[in-house]
Amino acid sequence: MKKLVALTLASLMLLAGCSSTPKNDGNEATPTPEAAATEADVIVVGAGGAGMTAAIEAVNAGKSVIVIEKAAMTGGNTTRSTGGMNAANTPEQDKNDFAEDAGVEKMLASAKENYPDLAELTATVEKQYEEYKANPTGYFDTEELFMLDTLVGGKNLNDHALVEVLANEAKNGIEWLKTIDANLSQVGSFGGASVKRIHKPVNDEGKTVAVGSYLVPKLTKAAEDKGVQFVMETAATELVVTDGKVTGVKAGDTTYTGKAVILATGGFAANTEMVLKYKPDYKGFVCTNAPGMTGDGIVMATAIGADTVDMEQIQIHPTVSQETSALSTEGLRGDGAILVNSEGKRFFDEVGTRDAVSAAEVAQPGGFAWLIVDNKMVEASSVIAGYIKQGLTVEGADVEALAAAMGVDGAALVETMDKWNACVEAGKDEEFGRAAEYLTKEIGEGPYYLVEQKPRFATTMGGLVVTTNLEVKNTSDTVIPGLYAAGETVGGVMGDDSPSGANNGWALTSGKLAAEAIAAALN
Repeated sequence: MKKLVALTLASLMLLAGCSSTPKNDGNEATPTPEAAATEADVIVVGAGGAGMTAAIEAVNAGKSVIVIEKAAMTGGNTTRSTGGMNAANTPEQDKNDFAEDAGVEKMLASAKENYPDLAELTATVEKQYEEYKANPTGYFDTEELFMLDTLVGGKNLNDHALVEVLANEAKNGIEWLKTIDANLSQVGSFGGASVKRIHKPVNDEGKTVAVGSYLVPKLTKAAEDKGVQFVMETAATELVVTDGKVTGVKAGDTTYTGKAVILATGGFAANTEMVLKYKPDYKGFVCTNAPGMTGDGIVMATAIGADTVDMEQIQIHPTVSQETSALSTEGLRGDGAILVNSEGKRFFDEVGTRDAVSAAEVAQPGGFAWLIVDNKMVEASSVIAGYIKQGLTVEGADVEALAAAMGVDGAALVETMDKWNACVEAGKDEEFGRAAEYLTKEIGEGPYYLVEQKPRFATTMGGLVVTTNLEVKNTSDTVIPGLYAAGETVGGVMGDDSPSGANNGWALTSGKLAAEAIAAALN
């Protein structure tokens, strides 16, 4: 008898197997009955954010669902997320004053200069922006700007149709979460977006909390309350095909039969052999993914002829603790934290894309950086407080003490802090071009906290080729009947860069839409 557990705390993983022994903070659910059903309308493989969203939505549409999960806990890679979820044109954004003109103008200039193929989309966004300036009501963000940010960030390698789906539907995901008592009410800035777009949860004290540990228990409870059957600690190994249609999954000693199958097993970051096949230069890198992210869905689907895309697009995350591999969310940098090198100097725009910040970090002496936050940031964020509690930080009562802890000259660090605060006051970063919307918070009084950071292997952007209804396609560009995919198992959405909040937005959006598509097909 296997219990269902919602994972709420990430821990150490290495690329060589991405081994993990995460702490379990509870959320045990009703054990799966020994005499559980083996047949349902929909079989979902994977109990992460995408899989559980798909399961809940399928039940909402009147379908019976079995979820198969090889881990002992629900959550998958969603549990590792500390940031939030991206969505454009939401009521939550309208609660903010718009002061991100520089970010929009910078994106428009970049798109015009570097991506002539996006001229029509760029012109649309420019027109929307001019209309907003003429009548500035609410907060400015549009689905088209979301698309432009994503395509430019992904170097226009993305599947445009899937990006459009994400941009148009993510806001509905924010509203959908409210139906399971999940409210991402706070909106902030982060790298990869022109405006404030990342939606984050807060606790009863108003402090930002990690989105993964917030969402996973709520998704788990909602799925259980709706009667979803979970089969835990059971790895799916093979798709069952009958007369050309996918009709089930083999898992353990059992065949689970359904009218449709959704593969939501995540990416393949924890599959060392698979990673090194596409990126041999990543050998020895630390991995930040959940240990179950071994590409099972991709492997099973390609075994029956499914096509893949962008498998070589594997992302490095710039701010990861050297000792524990714990991710430091981009939201910290968006909210005013800075990166300095081993000489105590800033060296890059901290809120650039992940690949750009990572490359700049690797180029520094020793190939690492320090993330610096002040006491105000700690008071506003339970995420940082959690880092302190876990012993991931070094503390300094004042700047000189902080410099001593870093092993750098105190005067040099004081100069760096003074320069940063001058940039905030002026609203302009002459040295590194950090956009004005990310120059809103001076580094104030101590105590100050440091986290040593180094780029680490984070996200696989490649995966299965799908339609906009999340139907999996084969190498002949034809839909494989009965087979769907969601979340990081799908390739082509992010291009070559996945900004903070993007995968959460895609997980919920694609999971929800896959279930809706199946319900429509079965009805």
